[in-house]
Amino acid sequence: MAHYNFSDIEAKWQKRWESDQLFKTEVDHTKEKFYLLEMFPYPSGKLHMGHVRNYSIGDVAARFKKMKGYNVLHPMGWDSFGLPAENAAIKNGIHPNIWTWENIAEMRSQLKLLGISYDWDREIATCHPDYYKWMQWIFIKFFENGLAYKKKNPVNWCSSCQTVLANEQVVDGSCERCGTGVGKKDLDQWYLKITDYADRLLGDLDKLDGWPDKVKLMQKNWIGKSIGAEVGFKFEGLDKTLNVFTTRPDTLFGATYMVMAPEHPDVRGLISGTPYEAAVDSFLSKLQSMSEIERSSTTLEKEGAFLGRYALNPITGKQIPVYIANYVLMDYGTGAIMAVPAHDQRDFDFAKKYNLEIIPVIKPLDSCIDINDLKEAFNSDGILINSGSFDGMSSSEAKTRIIAFLAESKSGQESINFRLRDWLISRQRYWGCPIPMIYCDECGWVPEKEENLPVLLPTDVVFTGKGESPLTTSKTFMHTPCPKCGKQGTRETDTMDTFLDSSWYFLRYVDPHNEKEFFSQEKAKYWMAVDQYIGGVEHAILHLLYSRFFTKVLYDLDLCPVDEPFKKLLTQGMVLKDGSKMSKSKGNVVSPEEIIERFGVDTARLFILFASPPEKELEWSDAGVEGSYRFLNRVYRIVSELNTQTIDVSGPILINNEDEKQLNFVLNTTLKKVTEDVGERFNFNTAISSIMELVNELYRYREVENLNLPLVKDVLKKLVLILSPFVPHISEELWHLTGHEGYLYNQSWPEYNADALVKDYIEIVVQVNGKVKEKLNVPSGLSRTEFEDLILSHDTVNALLIGKEILKVIPVPDKLLNIVIK
Repeated sequence: MAHYNFSDIEAKWQKRWESDQLFKTEVDHTKEKFYLLEMFPYPSGKLHMGHVRNYSIGDVAARFKKMKGYNVLHPMGWDSFGLPAENAAIKNGIHPNIWTWENIAEMRSQLKLLGISYDWDREIATCHPDYYKWMQWIFIKFFENGLAYKKKNPVNWCSSCQTVLANEQVVDGSCERCGTGVGKKDLDQWYLKITDYADRLLGDLDKLDGWPDKVKLMQKNWIGKSIGAEVGFKFEGLDKTLNVFTTRPDTLFGATYMVMAPEHPDVRGLISGTPYEAAVDSFLSKLQSMSEIERSSTTLEKEGAFLGRYALNPITGKQIPVYIANYVLMDYGTGAIMAVPAHDQRDFDFAKKYNLEIIPVIKPLDSCIDINDLKEAFNSDGILINSGSFDGMSSSEAKTRIIAFLAESKSGQESINFRLRDWLISRQRYWGCPIPMIYCDECGWVPEKEENLPVLLPTDVVFTGKGESPLTTSKTFMHTPCPKCGKQGTRETDTMDTFLDSSWYFLRYVDPHNEKEFFSQEKAKYWMAVDQYIGGVEHAILHLLYSRFFTKVLYDLDLCPVDEPFKKLLTQGMVLKDGSKMSKSKGNVVSPEEIIERFGVDTARLFILFASPPEKELEWSDAGVEGSYRFLNRVYRIVSELNTQTIDVSGPILINNEDEKQLNFVLNTTLKKVTEDVGERFNFNTAISSIMELVNELYRYREVENLNLPLVKDVLKKLVLILSPFVPHISEELWHLTGHEGYLYNQSWPEYNADALVKDYIEIVVQVNGKVKEKLNVPSGLSRTEFEDLILSHDTVNALLIGKEILKVIPVPDKLLNIVIK
């Protein structure tokens, strides 16, 4: 009996593939390109099953497309800047550079064990100066075009990591990396003007037909476009106006107080030297420990402080008090709101707490709510009341009319607002791309000269994990001549958020060794956009939105040939064990290396591709792994056994009997299904199931007398070809074992024969009142009438209907006949 020695087989073919540079790719204008990319990993040092799943999915698609005749680009690299390396430096006294490159070497060797068809000649690492030189160059382009700026703002501050966090990196009020509660701190920070692209980022989602709807919805909600009005409320007794944005100008008559965000820049001037200053300062101090997430919670108790100031409602002229409150944020709209307690629940709760006036101005279309005795805010559209000349109008009509009134009186105008804020990219860390800016007392902020890039990370730094950036401890880094005037300047000591590095890496892959430009435009025109992108849904907002932003900016600067980076997106599900995500703390981690050592990498790949559709969560099963291993052994045995009889066979394939017809039918059915499941739907699990049925049919056919050896040889060849994207090592071994030359990667994908899919006889189901009563073999291709007459004349069916009254007959030719009886 043939023995499947997976360890020798896998080592042999990996060595040969690498030696022959099988997966190396170049521009080839004679072929249609296909750029397939999985999200590159952070080099933590160990692959986990989520990696194995992600990269195995991508490898199936890449190998399939190559066999379909495409010129496939399938690169890999490392998202290698980040906090863990710096934490390792602090904890273990090892430089982040050493820690990172050691981890990259370890993970590269693990990845190669998986047999993935990567073009390793295109490998990149974001921490390499050859890469971050161009990251700095791109930043300078942003700065030169008004898309990068520095300003002082209260920012999310993690006291443990000692760094700023973007809003997206604050999860439930805590740092997403270490879990410490996030507070606020005023710092000068660098921002990218992603808000300039908000409308395009939103509108162009409609172009992304190959993206999951849930991802597009998440981005749409994050961008958060609102259409309404900007309204000016003049302060009483001051030459100052408080502007607010509202989506409900129809409720303007019901505005009974104003609320400013505690961080609003005008608050200090309004209270300074007044009797209210101490109380307001006390309230401001209380808010320092609260995150924006906590302040946005619907369950938060609404609290505030009166500023001792009044504003005038621009439509009624009525005097209304001005407060600050914990539920109003500076980051949305203008940082101030008109409070309409009758029609906004947060305002209602605040008004009840501080005994403020509640004036209903919208009544419901029905009478189910007593608008004059509200127990909670009525926040739907309706008919205007208590609104002067606008009474009786619908909300939609009143919005238009009131905006027109405001514009005519020069106290407001129609306005569009976005939830999306500019991207805060400064980090007070060492292990990141240095921001290539120099501050000069004469010239202000000046970018480093292009010929001086990259601005290298210094090595003479001290890692404490506390205080300012470690770059401030370097004696060689800080001071440098101003690139503009030549006087003494000071380098920026913040580094870039690592999300910048991953916002354009897919562009560098097209030309990774180019030292003169960040990539060749000619090569980018050939390869871009990425045809298929694969990664976790957790990146739906941050990475994917930022990548779209970068691509659009570079497109506008004539530096990129496309304005969307990814044509199709697959977000694979997590790998679970015992119903939970694998984690060391839960003790449910399965090591890829252990599985590979026991069963081989092809078994690991097969199980992870077969156990669940790619976009669904996958529950780990030891029994499932063992079942996959048994299947590969069955494949190895049947191919080895039948190969000894067919190795020297030649001549045409003639189908002579029902057994041969059945084998040929299953073969071509499998070819059709695998081709469609892999090429159109990514339904790898059902494709593998179909291949398993073909193997079962081979074992059945093996038992018949007088085997059709040309047919068997054809089945073995095509079986190995369609198996190869899923389990490339055993397939390569069997390909050569059966007398074929060349690598499977370079073979053509087999086509199915449509004529072979038509069976002379098929098995159909007979139902009575929807319940299966019999199965019959009948000729295929009958008309509805022929199908019905034939089955109703069958003796077995007649026996079922003795003494029964037939009410209706429902024929479905080639499938079933349902007989409805009384």
